[in-house]
Amino acid sequence: MSASLDDADVLSSFLRAVSHAPDDIAIIDNEQPVTYAQLEQRMRCVASALGPSPGTVGVLTARSAHTIAALLGVLAAGGAYCPIDPGFPEERIAGLIEAAECQALINSRPGTTRHAHGRSKAGDTPPLSPIPVFSPWPGGGLPIDGEAPVAARPEDPAYILFTSGSTGRPKPVVTPRRAIAAAVTSLTGVLDVGSGDRVLQFASLNWDTCFEEILTALTCGATLVFDDDAYSGSFPRLLKMIDRYRISVLDLPTAFWHEFVTFLTEEAAAAPDSLRTMVIGGEAARPARLEDWRSLDGADGVRLINTYGCTETTLVTHAIDLYGPRAELSADPAVPLGRALPHVTERIGDDAELLIGGPSVALGYHGMPEATAMSFVTLDSGRFFRTGDRVRRDTDGVVFHEGRLDDDIKVRGIRVSPGEVEAQLCGHPEVAAAAVVGTPVGDHTAMVAYVVPRGTADSAVLAPGILRHLRAHSPRHLVPARVTVVPELVYTASGKVDRRRTHETYATVHCATGR
Repeated sequence: MSASLDDADVLSSFLRAVSHAPDDIAIIDNEQPVTYAQLEQRMRCVASALGPSPGTVGVLTARSAHTIAALLGVLAAGGAYCPIDPGFPEERIAGLIEAAECQALINSRPGTTRHAHGRSKAGDTPPLSPIPVFSPWPGGGLPIDGEAPVAARPEDPAYILFTSGSTGRPKPVVTPRRAIAAAVTSLTGVLDVGSGDRVLQFASLNWDTCFEEILTALTCGATLVFDDDAYSGSFPRLLKMIDRYRISVLDLPTAFWHEFVTFLTEEAAAAPDSLRTMVIGGEAARPARLEDWRSLDGADGVRLINTYGCTETTLVTHAIDLYGPRAELSADPAVPLGRALPHVTERIGDDAELLIGGPSVALGYHGMPEATAMSFVTLDSGRFFRTGDRVRRDTDGVVFHEGRLDDDIKVRGIRVSPGEVEAQLCGHPEVAAAAVVGTPVGDHTAMVAYVVPRGTADSAVLAPGILRHLRAHSPRHLVPARVTVVPELVYTASGKVDRRRTHETYATVHCATGR
């Protein structure tokens, strides 16, 4: 393999961090340290096992250093990384592997193996699979000596992630290496991450928010921290973990941050004293929770940064300090999305839609040319992604959210197309039609569904049965919080389902809950 890489590539930035301080701790994996030199060696072994230019490589993710070695190893081999949640239903996993056209599969969970289309199990030898399966940890069949990274071009795919699709199919977003390089460079400048920082890995490994944590840390010589207490659902355990590791940078989905702030307020607790930067994003921050944060002891010394971005525009395109030592004061009572980062070109269309251009725009949806043509447009100044978000911009260039142009829902920071959930619902043999909407519940948005049965049905039996069906065939974020059986949906004059009026008509009807 050639060792030549573009200087702007994130892998080059990681290798510079390695050469600068090879014995510094790159990752703490549940109290087990991994140095930068050790992580580089694991990366090279994965790349060597894959071989040069392996195409798209699926990775069954785990919150561990093994997944990070797989990510870096795929990039080092010149391939495209495609994370897959092993907790997804099997047919979903098989569909993602097929849609992304994965040529190999890495199992990053020590002590288990998994057929690309089968259940996981304990064992040392992967069962037969339609594609090669690798296990990137000692004893997993990797060579002892790794090779240098292959040369990569800026337009080569770096990773493939899936977003929700209105047709019922998830859309594989292809992000090139120049996009992730541009976004990480801007974001590290905004967050000011350095070698003394400890960054918690909190986001799902299947969404691009995780790269905000992983790549900003590992390209700047910081330490990335994995710890099971972060994902326990217990705020006391989370706080103790933050204190134990002296976490300095924390990136949370806004909905989770709302709950975190509420807990701190009710317990009369202070902001963690090791924390210097709190990043939030994924949906609108509630002004009431922002006021609660401002009232916490110690919060005035913590940067509270609101961020905005889409999978199709790579990580973060807008950011602003809402509170702390660098806060931007504003007379506007609304909470802003932020200001465009240096690598971003923004346009606001005639219908107030935010369009994002610049080097961080994705290549499109793999194998879906029509969907790509609808969402990515070419204007006189280049190629832009249509975000679907209506916005306004003040005289200082700060952007504020004004709603959606479509019916997409943000569920815990994840953008969900109602059409995909409705298609899953109509896959149930006793469902004739379905409508899905988002509705506010406390400080977050819940997804609710209304279904029309085929023939007569006992709603007390059918609604729970539908939820069981969805849990078996859909990932958790596509399962509604509740299902209501109704005699008919409400339609517009043109014959389309009117989701909003359907919800208004049946919102108080007895339903089954999905949690």
